[in-house]
Amino acid sequence: MTDKTLSCLKPTRFIDHNTSSVMDFAHRAIGKAKTDIDQAINLYYAVRDQIRYDPYSIVLEPEHLTASATVRKGIGFCVTKSILMAAVARVARIPSRLGYANVRNHLTTERLRQKMKTDVFVFHGYTELLLDGIWVKATPIFNLSLCARFGVKPLEFDGRQDSIFHEFDSDGNRHMEYLHDYGHFSDLPYEVMVAELRKHYPHMYGNNCAEVRGDFASEAQQQHK
Repeated sequence: MTDKTLSCLKPTRFIDHNTSSVMDFAHRAIGKAKTDIDQAINLYYAVRDQIRYDPYSIVLEPEHLTASATVRKGIGFCVTKSILMAAVARVARIPSRLGYANVRNHLTTERLRQKMKTDVFVFHGYTELLLDGIWVKATPIFNLSLCARFGVKPLEFDGRQDSIFHEFDSDGNRHMEYLHDYGHFSDLPYEVMVAELRKHYPHMYGNNCAEVRGDFASEAQQQHK
């Protein structure tokens, strides 16, 4: 492995996979899987479905963004769930890194869209895993039950093909579109993320916490009755 690849296996400020809670979560998810790909698949579905997606859970204080904090809370948003995915992959000795993009048609509710004042989600997070010598993108963000409420096909992962495009909903209508790619990182670029969120959503992120609170799953259920 190159030095750059080795850096994608080390614990970091946010990818704290050397903590007992993250290691325990990873080992339970891996189960009896032996190959890197099979382990990565098991880890993906554990992060996707055992950690509930909730954009109202965003807190920008660093201690709330670590992988161990996400395991403890059992909820997260795209940034924290992708951090956890990177962390559990490193437990399995699978090199991982983080990617970020601005996207349109992100899974959301009308209430949240109105609060955001835009349909563009900035700094949407995903994870890249080095499997069989190839960097593969994975996005274990939207849990299965939430996708069902929205009428959106859950995003699957086979360890071989990129899994990032929630491109169509279950009726075949266009869903998610990637607008800008920030590149990939061995850890969360915290200062960049905070600056981008405050630049694009000054009405929401003037302080460390989002001003918007709500019950995302209930909103989804009411909106899609």
